[in-house]
Amino acid sequence: MADVRVISNSTVKTANHRASGGRIELNPWDLRALPLGYTQMGLLFSKPKEPMREKETGNTLIHHFKTSLSHTLDHFPLLAAADGVTISDIIKPVYVPPIVHSFFSLNGLRGYEGITNPLLGIQITDLADGIFIGCTINHVVADGTSLWHFFNTWSEISKGSIQLSKPPVFQRWFPDGMDIPIRIPQSCVNFKQSNEDFIPPPVQDRVFHFSKETVAKLKAKANAEIGTDKISSLQALLSHIWRCVIRNRRVDPNQQTSYRLVVGARQRLQELPDNFFGNALMPVIVTMKAKELMEQGIGNPAWQMNRKIAAMTEESFKNMLRVLASKP
Repeated sequence: MADVRVISNSTVKTANHRASGGRIELNPWDLRALPLGYTQMGLLFSKPKEPMREKETGNTLIHHFKTSLSHTLDHFPLLAAADGVTISDIIKPVYVPPIVHSFFSLNGLRGYEGITNPLLGIQITDLADGIFIGCTINHVVADGTSLWHFFNTWSEISKGSIQLSKPPVFQRWFPDGMDIPIRIPQSCVNFKQSNEDFIPPPVQDRVFHFSKETVAKLKAKANAEIGTDKISSLQALLSHIWRCVIRNRRVDPNQQTSYRLVVGARQRLQELPDNFFGNALMPVIVTMKAKELMEQGIGNPAWQMNRKIAAMTEESFKNMLRVLASKP
């Protein structure tokens, strides 16, 4: 597999040079992302089958991406500021090839480094038979839902849409009585040194694909074991994955294991519109002993997840936000 060759770098600005929209205070959800790495998502497309030379096809698409991205940034002002590699080289190997990491910009940055680095980086990689669009965004600015919101808006504008289906809302929401801006104690401002001292162990990424039929069977099995119909497809699938990992690692039966879930707040807080652009999520942790996980089937872990998520009511979200604000 050949290396990625950088053809050009450019800064894409807003098409109409709109103002940033003013100061946006960070809420507790945003502040939690300061020590986290930038969020990365990529889209892989086959090249269009047009009677055009390969180089001309790539140049035309990249120019189109730049133009549509420029107009998209008009609506997201806070974000403004490989030869020989084929699609099969990316999706065929068992593990994600290391070269895929080079399809993204701003690698290795943490949220707090957005002070001196871009908040958004887009990299277009022209493959031998396709196009890879890599997007890297500062997690303090947006969660995964918001990143897809940006991607979908870019797609709309790229297709010629003038009226956005979901114009982004940037105004942060804070519970009544919360002092803003939230001040971070000086004792906590030590992210850079602590992260530089930590060297993550080498890991390999792997993508698993589950068919619609397989997921449906897992969901039916989980619900049947508990005698309910409330367990979702995702909860059943996550339970299955959790059990597979614990079994594969041969964990001591009496050891406590945990699964960390992220629960979205947009559908739970009346104050947050569906098109809110920012961070609106809270982690919950499900804990079980390894032997309980393996002996009680797929249904019990999935049901524990379901109950944890159901307990995340509007009031519990607000209470957790107040706690986070008091201990930033």
